[in-house]
Amino acid sequence: MKKLLIPLVILGVLIFILGSWYVNTNNTLVDMKGQATKQWANVESSYQRRSDLIGNLVKTVQGAADFERGTLKDVIEARSKATSTTVDINNLTPEKLAAFQQAQTGLSSALSRLLVTVERYPDLKANQNFLELQSQLEGTENRINVERNRFNDLAGEYNIKIEKIPTNIIANIAGFDAMALFSSNTGAENAPDVNFDFE
Repeated sequence: MKKLLIPLVILGVLIFILGSWYVNTNNTLVDMKGQATKQWANVESSYQRRSDLIGNLVKTVQGAADFERGTLKDVIEARSKATSTTVDINNLTPEKLAAFQQAQTGLSSALSRLLVTVERYPDLKANQNFLELQSQLEGTENRINVERNRFNDLAGEYNIKIEKIPTNIIANIAGFDAMALFSSNTGAENAPDVNFDFE
């Protein structure tokens, strides 16, 4: 009877150890993915703040009767496209993240053109409302960059963890997939051409 009991005890201890390891590893991965998901919400919140500020900026600029309507229209359309492009964090593929990032880049580009065009309108440049909104937008752009970097840090740590042996076994069993990361836009590694010829 004792001889039969020893293998059962050993088997029970092994099952307990493996079960504890599985639960502990699974909980760690859930926590890491949860932190990255929470950080993604911060990224989206920063983009939403920018969108809200741009709406107010557009209303302020529309008050300048002779302002270039084409530039303003580009910003309004780019804002609409950027806010309609959403990403589900639970289905964050590199392709979906690239589409999201492209829409946000389009808005940044249109906004940059708007702010450059404003330089030709002294009354608008002196408008206190416009100046405050412009300052808030600059701060928001910095916040977006910080939040994206934090997301990349958390998602990157999670991605590394699910690839390491033996954690990858549990990650595969429990369905933990890698998360896409933000990357630079195509051509961002090249210095921009600057042309000061205003004629």
